[in-house]
Amino acid sequence: MSTTETQKKARWCWRKDLAAFRGLTDRERTGFLLVLEWFENFRLRHELPAGREAARSFWRDEVLGKGRQRETWQLEQWEDAIKWYLGWLNACAEEGSDHRSLPERVRAAVYSAGSRRGLALETKKCYRIWAARYARFAGDEREVMREETATRFLTSVVEDEDCAYSTQKQALNALAFFFKHVLGREDPVFNVKLKKTGARVPVVLSQGETQRLFEALESPDSSMAPSETAAEKSEASPTDAPKAKKHNARYGLVARLQYGAGLRLSEVVRLRVKDVDLPRQAAIGGSREWHPATPSPSRKGLQRGDQAGLSGGGN
Repeated sequence: MSTTETQKKARWCWRKDLAAFRGLTDRERTGFLLVLEWFENFRLRHELPAGREAARSFWRDEVLGKGRQRETWQLEQWEDAIKWYLGWLNACAEEGSDHRSLPERVRAAVYSAGSRRGLALETKKCYRIWAARYARFAGDEREVMREETATRFLTSVVEDEDCAYSTQKQALNALAFFFKHVLGREDPVFNVKLKKTGARVPVVLSQGETQRLFEALESPDSSMAPSETAAEKSEASPTDAPKAKKHNARYGLVARLQYGAGLRLSEVVRLRVKDVDLPRQAAIGGSREWHPATPSPSRKGLQRGDQAGLSGGGN
């Protein structure tokens, strides 16, 4: 981000242009600001590019979704605000200017830098999320490039958020990457001390509960739907009676294999028959280390891997 580029992009901020826009009363301007902030948060949360498609998704999911009842004046005001925003985007396109918000630009820059340096996909996703959060915290281009601002942000993460030490380390590494590889700072210094957190004891199922869960996954479900009452069942015709679902051991087998082998969710969804060693009763994970698999119950299922769906589409 050069100084000239930063100044050029700063002129195209919809918040600043809305504040200076003629033809709106102070009340209308305040209403527009509220709904557009709402829309921007929705768009950034779902990583949608600015445009009509994002506006349609926002209107469908946030404004009218889940049967929400809105007042007529609200819908009219919110529609006018979205139309103003789309018109502003068109004006930006005519001038060939970058209309993206600061969090979007920082997020894209971090992701691009990570791709050029061969970072893993999950690492790039993690870094860009923290970078976008930091950009929202900073507020403007000058603040986002100051190490003091980064120190305040990291301090708020450590002191104000109840997060694990590993999460604090992620935030620190993401900002260090941003300052080094996006801003070109050789050795950024953040005066923040991470806080060690105690080990959290996980809540786990007992052996009996785990076995019942496996049995439920492997058994056909012939019960009534939760929303069906006894009265509705008595009034239903014989042809409307619930039918037993066809037995399908796919999910039970996968659950047993993940539980017994200690696989991550991302590992088990990519598992193929070639990754399973039946004689050794082992499965290979994403780290390419062999994990001892649970015996007996899943062994029979593994021998029917093609029918159970483990073969997927890969070899």
